[in-house]
Amino acid sequence: MSEPTMGVSGDRPASALPRPQNEAGDAMEIYIRPTADDASVVVADHIEAAIREADGGPVTLGLATGSSPIAAYDELARRHRDEGLSFANVTVFMLDEYVGLSPEHPQSYARFIREHLVEKVDLDTAKVFCPRGDTGDPVAEAARYDAAIKDAGGVDLQLLGVGATGHIGFNEPGTSLASRTHLVTLTPKTIADNSRFFDSKDDVPIHAISQGVGTIREARKLLLIATGENKAEAVRQTIEGGVSARWTSTALQLHEDATIVVDSSAASKLDYLDYYRFIDANRPEKK
Repeated sequence: MSEPTMGVSGDRPASALPRPQNEAGDAMEIYIRPTADDASVVVADHIEAAIREADGGPVTLGLATGSSPIAAYDELARRHRDEGLSFANVTVFMLDEYVGLSPEHPQSYARFIREHLVEKVDLDTAKVFCPRGDTGDPVAEAARYDAAIKDAGGVDLQLLGVGATGHIGFNEPGTSLASRTHLVTLTPKTIADNSRFFDSKDDVPIHAISQGVGTIREARKLLLIATGENKAEAVRQTIEGGVSARWTSTALQLHEDATIVVDSSAASKLDYLDYYRFIDANRPEKK
C-alpha cells in the first residue's frame, strides 16, 4: 500500500417529484434487488463495466470499506480468477482512514482493502492509496491526500456505503456539502456502530481522515450500496429527502451520474418503492 505523494436542517420536506432530479436533469438510477448478495452483483457489474470501458487504459476507482461492499469485492475477485477481469491498469483511492491506526493495524482501512481485494487480484500495490492514519499531522495529511486525488486526474467511479446517520465516507451530519478531505470527529452513533469490528467500543478511534463531500462529488460517477433494514431511513432520505448537510448522502441528488443499489430491506421505507421497482424492471437501453 503506497502513501499518497503528495447547515443542518430539520425533517425532510415533502418531495414534489417521485424521483429526485440531478443537476443534469436526469433521475438517479436506482436498483432494488431481493438480497444483499444480489445487490452486490449489480455493484460488481458497474465496477467491471468501468474497467472494461477503459479498454486497457487507466481507470481510477474510489473504494469504500465497512461490511456493505465486501460481497462486491468477493465477486470482483471471483471474476478476476474465473473470467480474467484485470485490475492491472486500475488506481485506487480509499475514502477514509482512522486516525491513530497504522496501515498494518487489523482494523485499518489500508489493511481492509488489501485483504478484501488487493491481494486477490492483479492490482499494483504502488497504485493503491489510503490516507496515513498514523501521521503526526492529520490536517496536513488530509490536504496532501486531497491534492493527490486531483494530481491523479480525479476518480472515475467512486463506490460508497452509507451509515445509518446518512454519512458517506466519514462525513457526519452537519458536514458541508462542499467540504474537502478533512479531519473528522466521529459521532457516538458511528463509534457504536463500528465497535463490532473492534474488541470493545473503547478501542474505536474517535477521529478519522475522510474525503469531503465536495471531493466525493468530483468523481465522474458515484455508486452507492446500502443493505439491511438499519439503512432504510438513510436510503429514504438519500433518495427522497431534501438535499441537506443533515444527511450528507443526499449530495448524490446533485450529481450528474449517480447510481444507488439497495436490497429489499434497505428499500423498505421508500415512499415510491413500487414505482422504483417498475422503473428497474423497465429500464431503457442506454445509447
